[in-house]
Amino acid sequence: MKLKLLSLIALIGATLLSPGRADQPNFVVIFCDDLGYGDLRAFGNPTIKTPHLDRMAEEGQKWTQFYSADPICTPSRAGLLTGRYPIRNGMTSPKRGVLFPDSSLGLPAVEVTIAEVLKQRDYATAAVGKWHLGHLPQYLPTAQGFDSYYGIPYSNDMARIKGAPNYRQQTDDPDYYADTNDFDVPLMENDRVIEQPANQNTITRRYTERAVEFIEAHQKQPFFLYLAHSLPHIPLFVSTDFRGQSRRGLYGDVIEEIDWSVGQVLETLRRLDLAKNTVVVFTSDNGPWLSFKTHGGSAGPLRAGKGTTFEGGQRVPTVFWGPGFVKPGVVDGMGSTIDLLETFAHLAHADAPTDRKMDGYDLTPALIGKGPSPREEFFYWTMGKLHAARSGPWKLHFLQREAVQYSRLVPMDHPELYHLEKDISEAYEVSTTHPQIVKDLTAKAEAHLEDTADSLPEQLSARIPNFKYRR
Repeated sequence: MKLKLLSLIALIGATLLSPGRADQPNFVVIFCDDLGYGDLRAFGNPTIKTPHLDRMAEEGQKWTQFYSADPICTPSRAGLLTGRYPIRNGMTSPKRGVLFPDSSLGLPAVEVTIAEVLKQRDYATAAVGKWHLGHLPQYLPTAQGFDSYYGIPYSNDMARIKGAPNYRQQTDDPDYYADTNDFDVPLMENDRVIEQPANQNTITRRYTERAVEFIEAHQKQPFFLYLAHSLPHIPLFVSTDFRGQSRRGLYGDVIEEIDWSVGQVLETLRRLDLAKNTVVVFTSDNGPWLSFKTHGGSAGPLRAGKGTTFEGGQRVPTVFWGPGFVKPGVVDGMGSTIDLLETFAHLAHADAPTDRKMDGYDLTPALIGKGPSPREEFFYWTMGKLHAARSGPWKLHFLQREAVQYSRLVPMDHPELYHLEKDISEAYEVSTTHPQIVKDLTAKAEAHLEDTADSLPEQLSARIPNFKYRR
């Protein structure tokens, strides 16, 4: 009897000390590039088949008002990984919206990423896929808390070979397929280039294989996997098993292969009996790139797309899945990629940074079904400028960019107000009939600008335009 009691005590002790215990769930973030709000069956797409994501949404939570940190690549990723608006870490600029292969900078070393937060609790960490926060060694994932990196360090259309066909000029053909050798992008492992140009025909499959290998190798300890797909950012590439399979054309082929990838990750978690101790988040860095016509996606009922601060640019399809944590259902409250750091830190019993201003909220109450999302406000930044502010259902635009050619600002003579619950498409501007709401949101925006003032370079002004009617 005494021996059995000692054995039981030893078993309990081993369980409590095990790195895979319940107070250290695993985390997987699957981050798409330029996926639109209307590109998944679960979010209303009628022709693209996404059975694995459909099941993920049925078993988990579909968030209908979830925002990326910015409507373009680099700042969006900075916001997700640091839990801060990208204006605070220098990853947004009016001169150059994203990093390029000739950029000499990246995410500052002083920034604290999700990976570094979870390292406090001895998590294994891996980044697989697109990084786009600096391609030089001091800015790569392995310098930002990740144990390993495998992927393309920036957008897959960068470093186009001189003389190669201009992809934009080919997009009248929805099935135009580029030569992967036309883009001299590197495939990296940790800080070493292992293939250049990367064979992007198989890139989704290879990212998936690496993700599965990582999960299998670290099934006995808590882990964080950041799987950031290079697609459906143009140029579109897909493996032979999926090419020509979708009614939506090449773009649909790409999404259906990403759906297969999601299925592989979730099935691996089920097979290894990790599902009940893992939280998986599927989302996108911004909305669809509309200027590429049928080679870009759809924002569904939302206005505009990538590069704009209309809803189509930053409201992204998002699903949380975790049978041991996430209560199935639909969440209509606000959330953002900025909230992931605080949420993961809480679930892992890790400490989020307290020595700097954080912008995220802990979404745990909504995830476990014990309360609403705590996020009630959101500020829309892009190109180093505050474009809009939301509080509750109300959204006030101070600056706007063209829906397709988002590098161009739209002239405005007054702020535009929209009620997003009653007008999801931002079609009916109501500032003249709700002057107090305009005043209140303007005050919130000005307070937010004051709060971010220390982060702004001296030469950069992020002030709200001084509209004539406000004088």
